[in-house]
Amino acid sequence: MSRLPRLAGVTAAALALGLLTTATAAAGEPTVSDPRVIAHFDFAQGQTPENIALEPDGSADLTFSFARKVANVTRKGTTRIIATLPAVANPDTPNIGAAVVTGIARAHDGTLYVNYSTGTSRTGIWRISRDGGAPRQIAKLPPDGFLNGLALDERRGVLYTADSVRGTVWRVPSRGGRPKAWATGPELEPGTGPDASGFGVNGLRLHHNAVWVSNSDAGTLLRIPVRENGSAGPIRTRATGLPGIDDFGFVERHRDTVLAALITADEVVRVRPNGTHTVVLTGEDGLSNPTSVAVRGRTAYVPSAAYFTQEDPNLLLARVHQRARR
Repeated sequence: MSRLPRLAGVTAAALALGLLTTATAAAGEPTVSDPRVIAHFDFAQGQTPENIALEPDGSADLTFSFARKVANVTRKGTTRIIATLPAVANPDTPNIGAAVVTGIARAHDGTLYVNYSTGTSRTGIWRISRDGGAPRQIAKLPPDGFLNGLALDERRGVLYTADSVRGTVWRVPSRGGRPKAWATGPELEPGTGPDASGFGVNGLRLHHNAVWVSNSDAGTLLRIPVRENGSAGPIRTRATGLPGIDDFGFVERHRDTVLAALITADEVVRVRPNGTHTVVLTGEDGLSNPTSVAVRGRTAYVPSAAYFTQEDPNLLLARVHQRARR
C-alpha cells in the first residue's frame, strides 16, 4: 500500500486509497502471458484487494483493505466474505487515517493471519481460525506504525510483518505474544524528500531461509538472512530502480526470480536474480494499481486495489511459462 490522503469513513477511503507487454526472455527465464481478469470488486464499498494468500484448491484469500474484510475468490471468480475485522471508533492510522486490513498469511491447517492497522490498541496481527470463527487479536503492535506485508514461518513458529512507517520488520510468535523488532535500518525507512510517500518497508516474503522485503519509497528489493539463532543477518539490496514497489512473489523453479507489483506505474515486473527487471504486465492487461503477486505452478495471481485510478479493483490471473535453465 502506498500513501493515500487522510480519510474519514469507508466512502472517503474509497475515494483515496495493452495487451500483454511483450519482452524477450533470456534462455531459462520464466515468461508471462494470457492475462485475464477473473473477478471485479466494488471500489465504493472499500473492496480494495491489498494482499493475497493461496488455498490448496487454487482459490485466493484476499484482504479488502478499507472494507476491513477477508474474501475468498475461486479461480472462476466467485467471491465470498470469510471474515470481517471489528470496526474502530476514531481510527488514526498513520498516512491514511482509516482502519485497514493489509498483509495476509496462511498456515497449512487453514488458519489465516492478517495485519490490521488502526492507530489504536487494535493495531496488530489477528488470527482467523479455519472454522470461520471471529477474528482474534494475537499480538499488539505500535499504534503509530503501519503494518503491511506479512509472512509465516511455521518451522520456527513465528510471523514476520513489515511496518512501513517505523521502518521495522517485526517478529511475533505465531501462537501470539510480544513482538520483537527483528530488523531495522535506513534501508527499511520511508523517504524524507518532497516526493516521498511515507511508506518504507512494504512487501514481505519468506524465501530460502531469508526474509525478503520491498521499500516503496526507495524503489528497492532487499534480502535479510535468518541466522541459525533466529536473528536477522545484514540487509542486502538485491534490486533498485523499482519506484512504487509494493508486494511481490517468487517464481517456482527459478531461484530468486521475482514478479513484483509496481502500484503507481500499473505494472508487474520480472526481477532477475542479478537485479535487472523487465515489465511483463501493464494497465492494458487489466492492472489497476496492483498491490501484490502470488505465484503457484504456472499461474500468477495479481490483485489490483485501484487506490489511485479509482476504477476497477480486481483479481487478474496470468500464465507463467516455467522454462527453467538446464
